[in-house]
Amino acid sequence: MTQFADAARQTTRALRDLFSRTPLQRNDFLSRKFGADIWLKREDLSPVRSYKLRGAYNAMRKVRAANPAQRHFVCASAGNHAQGVAFACQHFGVQGTIFMPVTTPQQKIDKTRAFGGDNVRIILTGDYFDQTLTASQRFCTEEGAHFLSPFDDDDVIEGQASVAVEILDQLGRSPDLVILPVGGGGLSSGVTRYLRTESPETVFRFVEPKGGASLTAALAAHEPVTLKRVDNFVDGAAVARIGDRTFAALSWVKPAEVLIAPEDRICTTMLTMLNTEGIVLEPAGALAVDVLADLAPEIAGKTVVCVTSGGNFDFERLPEVKERAQRYSGVKKYFILRMPQRPGALREFLAMLGPDDDIARFEYLKKSARNFGSVLIGIETKDALNFPKLFDQLDAAAFQYRDITQDEILSEFLI
Repeated sequence: MTQFADAARQTTRALRDLFSRTPLQRNDFLSRKFGADIWLKREDLSPVRSYKLRGAYNAMRKVRAANPAQRHFVCASAGNHAQGVAFACQHFGVQGTIFMPVTTPQQKIDKTRAFGGDNVRIILTGDYFDQTLTASQRFCTEEGAHFLSPFDDDDVIEGQASVAVEILDQLGRSPDLVILPVGGGGLSSGVTRYLRTESPETVFRFVEPKGGASLTAALAAHEPVTLKRVDNFVDGAAVARIGDRTFAALSWVKPAEVLIAPEDRICTTMLTMLNTEGIVLEPAGALAVDVLADLAPEIAGKTVVCVTSGGNFDFERLPEVKERAQRYSGVKKYFILRMPQRPGALREFLAMLGPDDDIARFEYLKKSARNFGSVLIGIETKDALNFPKLFDQLDAAAFQYRDITQDEILSEFLI
C-alpha cells in the first residue's frame, strides 16, 4: 500500500468522528436507461450536503496536530467550502473567519452561520470572489491565522480521497469507471490518486461545466491557466484556474477523458433527478450524471460510479433551472416578431398556434408612425417539433421573425 493510500485510509477512519460514510446507492432508473450497473456516491447527503467537509476537516486536523496553539482558521468561499470549514471549526472548538462576497445569497450565509455557530465570524466583502480572496489572505497574514484553501492543498486533497476509500469498501469490488466532476481539482486529484494504486483497472472520466473548463484549458497549455471568462451558474465547479497542486496530480489525464457539460443541459439532468428520483442536486452535483448520455456506448454492461458532489440547491433558483432546461430541450423559445399594424394581424398569428402551444411572454410596442410593431414573444410547447410547423406557417404568411432563444446578449437583456 502506498503512503498516500495509507494516509487516505487513516483520514477516512478519523472522519467517522464527524459523520458516517455517505451512501453508495445503485440507481435502477439510470441503470435501466443506459444498460449499465450505475451507482451514485451520494456526497450530497453529507452533513453539509457536499464532500467539502472532508478536505476542510482533514486539513484542520493536520494543522492542529502539528501546532495545537493554532486556533484561528480563515477561508474565502461563497458556498460549500465555507460550510465545511464552519462545521469543522465547531467540531474542533476553534475560531473561524469566513470571507464571503457581498453578493452571496442570504441562504448560504445563514447555513454557514448555522454550521459554525459562535465559532465562526462571517465577513462580507468584495463584489467578486477574487476581491474576497485577496481580503481574506491579507487578513490571515495580519492575524497570524491559518488559511484553508478550498482545493489547492495537500491535506485537502488527502481528505477528498476518503471518497474513494469508501467507494471501494462499499462496492466490494473495483468499478469499471468512475465519473468525477472537476472544479478546482481537489476531489478528482484525491480520488484518482487513491484508486490508481488501489484499483488500477478502474478508468476515469472527468466532467467540467462549459463555462468553467479550467482542467481542459490547463491540459491544452500543459500548465494551469486563468480563464478569461467564467459562467458562474455551476457555482460549485466554475473555477477560473485549476490549482497548481491539483493540476500536478492530474497532469496524466488525456484531453479526451475530460467531457464538457453545457449549463442548460445540466438543468435538464437536475430536473430529471428531482422529478424521477426525488434527488436534489446542485448544478455541480449533477455533472457526473449529466454526461452519462455522452458515454452511453462505452458504459453498456459496465459498473459505473458517479460522484454526486453536492446538493446545496436554493429552490429560489428552480424557475431559472426549469427555464434553461426547457430552452435546451427545445420546448420553449423566444423570438421577436414584426407584427403588421393592420386589423386582424394579431388574430391571424394566434390562429397559427397549435393546441399544445402556450404563450409564456408577450410584449407588444405599437408605434403609430410605422407599418410594423415589434413583439417579444415566448412560447412553450409539449413537443419541440411543433416549432418548425409554427415557423413554416409564419413564413407562408410573410411574417418576419427572429429566434433569440440562443442569443446570449439579447436573452439576458430582454428575458
